[in-house]
Amino acid sequence: MSDPAPYTIRGATGDWEIVVGLEVHAQVNAASKLFSGAAASFGAAPNTQVSLVDAAMPGMLPVLNGECVRQAVRTGLALDAAIHRVSRFDRKNYFYADLPQGYQISQLYHPIVGEGHLDIEPDGEPPARVGIERLHLEQDAGKSVHDGHATMTYVDLNRSGCALMEIVSKPDLRSPAQAGAYVRSVRSLLRYVGSCDGNMEEGSMRADVNVSVRKAGDPFGTRTETKNVNSVRFVMAAIEAEARRQVDLLEAGGTIVQETRLFDPDRMTTRSMRSKEDAHDYRYFPDPDLLPLELSEDFVADCAASLPELPGAKRARYVETLGLSPYDAAVLTAERETADWFEALVADLVRRTGKPGFDLAKPAANWVTSELFAACKRLGVGIDAASVTPEAAAELLALVDDATLSGSLAKQVFEAMLDTGDGAAAIVEARGLRQTSDTGAIDAAVIAVLGANPDKVAEYRSGKDKLFGFFVGQTMRAMSGKANPAMVNDRVRTALVG
Repeated sequence: MSDPAPYTIRGATGDWEIVVGLEVHAQVNAASKLFSGAAASFGAAPNTQVSLVDAAMPGMLPVLNGECVRQAVRTGLALDAAIHRVSRFDRKNYFYADLPQGYQISQLYHPIVGEGHLDIEPDGEPPARVGIERLHLEQDAGKSVHDGHATMTYVDLNRSGCALMEIVSKPDLRSPAQAGAYVRSVRSLLRYVGSCDGNMEEGSMRADVNVSVRKAGDPFGTRTETKNVNSVRFVMAAIEAEARRQVDLLEAGGTIVQETRLFDPDRMTTRSMRSKEDAHDYRYFPDPDLLPLELSEDFVADCAASLPELPGAKRARYVETLGLSPYDAAVLTAERETADWFEALVADLVRRTGKPGFDLAKPAANWVTSELFAACKRLGVGIDAASVTPEAAAELLALVDDATLSGSLAKQVFEAMLDTGDGAAAIVEARGLRQTSDTGAIDAAVIAVLGANPDKVAEYRSGKDKLFGFFVGQTMRAMSGKANPAMVNDRVRTALVG
């Protein structure tokens, strides 16, 4: 099978290639802000989490939060990136009403994390490796609220000073699908590491999308930056819309202006926000209140030792040692909570049945990705908030494994578990749902079904093989779904031959 054709934008003059780089801003999981002791939690009343440092009161000095440094280093290690033993904070000077200092403390020239990479698996496209340019720490600005008053803008400084990791990719992405896969992979990695919760809807992770277009083989074109895109779907849509706009403009004889743009999710278009500044326009210089940050080898080693098994390694282990398909492994490892739940389920199944995990992983994976996922979606809860624990699910699946329950009976028991909170074995006994393998009872039901449908028996015996499923279904119905399905299939086949 050949690789799919590269993604292009079709224009009047032919195909255009898109070039995309992403800057992901991820709020660091820490109890307080990057340079102050103010709380950094989401959802507090406006301006209730603001210290004198955050409000830029005269004489206030920043003090670096060590936990934010630790989380940045751990994230860099997870990206297989270079950890700079010496880094520096700079002042990035610009004016916004919600930036009380008149500058942002960031790291431009000497970031804490250097080059790395992230492997992605886009839907419908080959796997790809995306280069990481750098990861640096910076403080967030406040928030301007424009719709709270007819003539005035409100300013909420709760977010001012919160620690951000800006993860800058190289311009290696060539399609919306690749960009979507990259954002999902970054979010998954951050959640595994525990350095950011990845909640794009709450603003704790967002992306700036840099897009340019070119004819195949040409140098990079002029790029635009679409700011603060807050969902994977919108990242992909913004790339599509901006690339199409650029192609149409170039083919009409226009030129692309380097600028900052905003994405309108209602119209699915981008619009100009301001001309794009270069680094010198911000008048960067070393922050005089902060010494260079120096990391010891022991500190970096401790950060490395604290990392969990990462998604890529976990996927490979699921395929190699548990015999799962690459697709199942990818689904189960996409979120750390799902992987943890699945592994607890398999471990308890091994304990209950005495069988190796390799034999149990596939049916467990099928049950998690079908029954459990469906129930969580229906109830509107995450897997970590499911009312059925991995241990309770293991009790249920062990009853299927030893033929106490059929698949259809297990569905009934699972629904009862969700409704009542009772264990699977107790529900089976209380409701008489145990599967029967009594050949006498099954044979009697089969004879009754065939006797009630002589015309269909004749059709089957004349070559209409698809009717076999009808007889099996009628037999199962006659036995209230409690018959062993494999045995029903065998007894129906024997009876029809006779």
